Amino acid sequence: MKISRATGYALIAAGYIAKHKEQKIVMSDVISKEYKISPEYLHKILGDMVKVGILQSKRGPHGGFSLARPPKNISLLQIIEAVDGPMTTNLYLEENAKGEKFYKQFMQTCEKAIAQAKNVLKKATLSDLLK
Repeated sequence: MKISRATGYALIAAGYIAKHKEQKIVMSDVISKEYKISPEYLHKILGDMVKVGILQSKRGPHGGFSLARPPKNISLLQIIEAVDGPMTTNLYLEENAKGEKFYKQFMQTCEKAIAQAKNVLKKATLSDLLK
């Protein structure tokens, strides 16, 4: 399993916003400067999280981002998949493998591993990381 740098930035940003919830709105520039993340790249990542309902955004000079729901209701899987897309295998080598039994068994093993990883990440929440 590979988790991208973008997902790492998403976790950092979501954690920062959660820790500063008393501010109501956190500007992306603040997060960008604090953690030395490209402002444009961070803004795209935050936008990905807005699209799936993890964050809310407010436009304008006093705009920024806030959590769309409590940290206990945001799973790590939701953050990962918001940025990197669904956790799945993307080998698609059935034609190349020509029905080989070992390939089918390999794919079954991968699918089982992904299901277990998804289960762990679904149970782990943003609030768990803030403890």
